[in-house]
Amino acid sequence: MKDYIEERVLSVANYIIDYKATVRQAARRFGISKSTVHKDCTDRLEQINPSLAREVRQILDVNKQERHIRGGLATREKYLHQKE
Repeated sequence: MKDYIEERVLSVANYIIDYKATVRQAARRFGISKSTVHKDCTDRLEQINPSLAREVRQILDVNKQERHIRGGLATREKYLHQKE
């Protein structure tokens, strides 16, 4: 694996851990696609640092469990602003 990819993978992983960030937030922050973030955090990080990969996996699992709630809140906000 190329050095710049390893650096990006570790940077993205540390960002997700530090800020409890979602895949979308990390993708926006680093200017890469959601698919790349997901691939970095699941496949590539496992090869580089398995213990860090487990930490990131826990955060991503929590985000996955909460996403339907976030979506509902976003929809609620959207319609509240349309009434004004």
